[in-house]
Amino acid sequence: MPIIDIYSIEENFLVSFEDMETANSNGTFGAYISGELEQKDQSTGLEQTKTGEVVFKLFGFIPIRKVSVIMVNDDDYYIGGVPIGLSIYTDGAIVIDDNGNDGIKEGDIITQIDGIDFNEIEDMESVLKDNEEVEVTYLRKNKEVKTLLKVKNENKKHKLGLTVKDNVTGVGTLTFVNTRTGEYGALGHAIMEEAGGNIVPVSDGKVYACNLIGITKGEKNNPGQLRCVFVQNSKTKGTIETNNKFGIKGVMTNTSGLVDENLTAKIGGRFSVTPGKATIVSDISGIKEEYEIEIIKANYQKKANDKSLVFRVKDKRLLNLTGGIVQGMSGSPIMQNGKIVGAVTHVFLSDATKGYGVYTDWMTQDL
Repeated sequence: MPIIDIYSIEENFLVSFEDMETANSNGTFGAYISGELEQKDQSTGLEQTKTGEVVFKLFGFIPIRKVSVIMVNDDDYYIGGVPIGLSIYTDGAIVIDDNGNDGIKEGDIITQIDGIDFNEIEDMESVLKDNEEVEVTYLRKNKEVKTLLKVKNENKKHKLGLTVKDNVTGVGTLTFVNTRTGEYGALGHAIMEEAGGNIVPVSDGKVYACNLIGITKGEKNNPGQLRCVFVQNSKTKGTIETNNKFGIKGVMTNTSGLVDENLTAKIGGRFSVTPGKATIVSDISGIKEEYEIEIIKANYQKKANDKSLVFRVKDKRLLNLTGGIVQGMSGSPIMQNGKIVGAVTHVFLSDATKGYGVYTDWMTQDL
């Protein structure tokens, strides 16, 4: 890393003493620059947040910059790697057919009508009643847009002439669960409404146990997929509270069948990740196993991004099962030096043996 990048490193990145030692050993900050970490305990009400300060030094003794950091917590995390069923009730209504309406399209997510929020489709009738025209606020490519729509009165029911839904279901892979709090991370990337390019806003959501019934192997220009089923009305495993570009978060209330309680690890900060040998954890064979990968590139990121690292699948067992990375494996934990350092996010369409991963730093923000 050239010296100019020392001045562009953002405040409050996640780090541990071991991470900093690894970064210094690997020359992450350059041949003549090292980082010294000092921990500071900061009390906020009843909570005690572990913070710290990194002093970057030239030649080991000339201070050139100080950066405030967040210390990696001491908690243990159950290692994921198992598919889970996801059911989300959206914060708003997703348009699945615009029926020729001007100004609004399939995939848009309606969040307000005449400035009034609503979470369920049933709420729309009361808002539309006694209006001939309303201002509709909606999301398109995650940007807020407003338009005027005529209200139609059909059989004494007030409608906008749109077909909408307020729930989304899918399958992803669990990454980790905090053994102390039950807070978890999964997927590594957002659940999207692809037609409108929107990250689906969450009003409420549930996690369910999921059964793998088959695998479509990945190949060039065909990402393949895990074929899974789950029953929404079965007993839930946890909640879905947020959905952002780094996956979903919530609290796992029942980990039975999802994790091995004897298998835990610490979280690793991104400065500890290096090109070279690593593993992916998955139970797609019916048994939770680690599969060898090679991290080809560990990107330095000034800002959070879900394509943090590039890796190649090396393990012949995984290649024989899936051909590489397939849809549904997003969220599979990436392990290096005994720590959970990332999660699988995307596959290369041109080469199913290669994929992207996201640093665990970004997935654990606000946990």
